[in-house]
Amino acid sequence: MRSILAVSLIFCPIISLIAQEATPLTADIIMQKAVERASSGRQKAQPGYTYTKVNITEEMDAKGNLKQRKERVFQVYFQNGSTRVKLVEVNGRPPASADVKFHADTQSNIHQFLGQPASGGDNRENFLTRELTARFDYTLLGECSLNGRITYQISFKPKTPEPPVRRILDRVLNRISGTLWIDADEYEIARADIQLGSEVDFLGGVIGCLRKVAYSMTRIRMPDGIWLHSFSSGDFEGRKLLDSVRLKMKSESTNFRLLAANK
Repeated sequence: MRSILAVSLIFCPIISLIAQEATPLTADIIMQKAVERASSGRQKAQPGYTYTKVNITEEMDAKGNLKQRKERVFQVYFQNGSTRVKLVEVNGRPPASADVKFHADTQSNIHQFLGQPASGGDNRENFLTRELTARFDYTLLGECSLNGRITYQISFKPKTPEPPVRRILDRVLNRISGTLWIDADEYEIARADIQLGSEVDFLGGVIGCLRKVAYSMTRIRMPDGIWLHSFSSGDFEGRKLLDSVRLKMKSESTNFRLLAANK
């Protein structure tokens, strides 16, 4: 009897472990782990980083011809899970007062659109929340290597029926779909491709509409395990009042380094 009990004490944990490993990972489980990872990152102290981001914006006319091109250089500060951005250069020169005001207004509009406080930083480096991920259905497409690391490739689309709309951003979220690449070891987003499925009107189309969004973003892992944005590109079309708007954007981040207080 004692021998049977001893054998059971040895093998039961092993059998339990094998059963857990045999449980197949689904897209929903992977996304749940990714949200838990993002949530733990926001709750605990993280190393602070600063890096340089070069953002190129091209405004096109209705025929696709270039109207205006601007190259803006930012110094980005990531600390305690929050990101702050400082404009340091526009088209190769120090920013004028009008450039600084435009940047401040743009940041304010972004915070308002995302439903975040107007002052302070934002959570662009770690944006996954349960509320956000609950708005979509997910499908696991498979595994692939990205930058030398194994990732889960997952497609997503809005739930049916559409989740409730409580803010402007929700109207856009109910129209987007795309693909995520989730790191298999750390459940961080390594890449995201996003498209707009159909036109989104704002205030019934009175103030404008959004007709096209084609956005891609990649993130890079720092040696200490922090993940930061490294590259993004976007193609956006819409209307502001009576004027058609088309913007092409490209952003690349370099010179990642620990903040002085963390050295």
